[in-house]
This record gives sequence, C-alpha cells and structure tokens, in this order.
Amino acid sequence: MVMGRPVIGITAYVERASWGHWVDVPGALVPHRYVRQVEDAGAIAVVVPPRPDADDDTALEIVERLDGVVLAGGVDVAPELYADERHASVQASRPDRDSTEMAIARATAEADLPVLGICRGMQVMAVAAGGLLEQHLPDRVGHHDHSPAPATYGSHPVRTVAGTRLAAILGEEVDVPSYHHQSVLTHPGYEPSAWAADSTLEAMEDPTAFFRLAVQWHPEVGTDPRLFRALVEAASSRR
Repeated sequence: MVMGRPVIGITAYVERASWGHWVDVPGALVPHRYVRQVEDAGAIAVVVPPRPDADDDTALEIVERLDGVVLAGGVDVAPELYADERHASVQASRPDRDSTEMAIARATAEADLPVLGICRGMQVMAVAAGGLLEQHLPDRVGHHDHSPAPATYGSHPVRTVAGTRLAAILGEEVDVPSYHHQSVLTHPGYEPSAWAADSTLEAMEDPTAFFRLAVQWHPEVGTDPRLFRALVEAASSRR
C-alpha cells in the first residue's frame, strides 16, 4: 500500500473573522504561511483548533491521527501555568490554546511524534516540561531587536550549538526573522541548540527524541524551508 504524504497538524486560534457577507464570525485560524511551508515541504497540512475541554486523553486522540505537529506562534503563555506573577507586558491569555497546546506537547512527547515548535510553540514545550519563561526580554537585554514594533519582524543572527540536530540542518550561523518579547529560561529535558548574541536562547531540542525541536524565531515568514523539510522528512520516516 502506498502511504502517501505525511499529515502535519498545525495548532491554531479560534478567532473572529469576516469573509464575503459573513462578518465577525468565529473561525479556526492560522496564518497561511504555516500551511504553505508545510505543504511546500511535501506534507498535507491540517489545522488543529483549540478545544476549551482539552485534556491529555483528547490530545492523544489527536496526535494518533497525525504524522507530525507544528506548535505555532501566538500570544504569551499564561504565567500562572509556570507559577509566576504576571508582568505588565504580558498579553491577555488564551486559555483554550494554552490547555490544548500544553496537552498536545505532552502527548507528542509520550508518542515520540515529530514536533517543530515555533516561537510560542517553543515556550509551550518548555512550560509543558516544567520550565520557566522570561516574561519581558527587553528588561534583560536592553533592546527590542527581537520584536522591533507591532506586526514587524526583526532580523538577527543566531549561532547553533555544534553537534545538535539544528546545527546539522542549518549550519553554524543563520539570520532569522524574529517577533517575540519573551524567551525560555529553563527547559527540563531539552538541550540548547542555538543562541542570539545577547545570550537569548533561540532554539532547543530533545536529543533522545526521534525529532523534537523548537525555535524562538519565525521560519514560516522567511525564505529558508530547511526546518519544515526536516520535520516532514522525520514525519515520513516515523511512519
């Protein structure tokens, strides 16, 4: 039997949207750049909307039907999930995404399903593993290069860690599109795989997993397809 292309789930929002004569209607939304990158890399993309009733059993049901997952970018993870007081800069929480994506992060780890975490997705993976986040990065680094203005991506180099899977995919150094004001501080079970010049952790991976990698930047808006190709290749092999 021909297996066909792998199926990659992309986590999403439920957001009010308008199209045609329909105005302000709740819709399951993800920026199409994620879909395009996944499909250009040779997979079938499936949007996975958040569920207010998400739990670990539901997440396992979801991931059992997928060959890989992209934990997509989005709003800040609720600080209460890592037992921290809320910084004034933290965005309004989205409990449906938080509960769904935390459960999917745990379920994919249990199933050893290939995962690529992107920006918020990296932070979700860290928090789901018991890690902590830096709630407002400019307080430490003293600049806004990682997120220069609303809806404006920055660009800066990151250096990969020798010997990591990320280094094998991207090489020693790469310029990345960036839009985040938070970062991962602690990451149980993951090893650092890239850093910015200001000592911000830019990527992490689980060296014991089949493919479990997360980056703080936004590869979906760039022109470098290698991370998505690596995910799809892993998903194809994992099948």
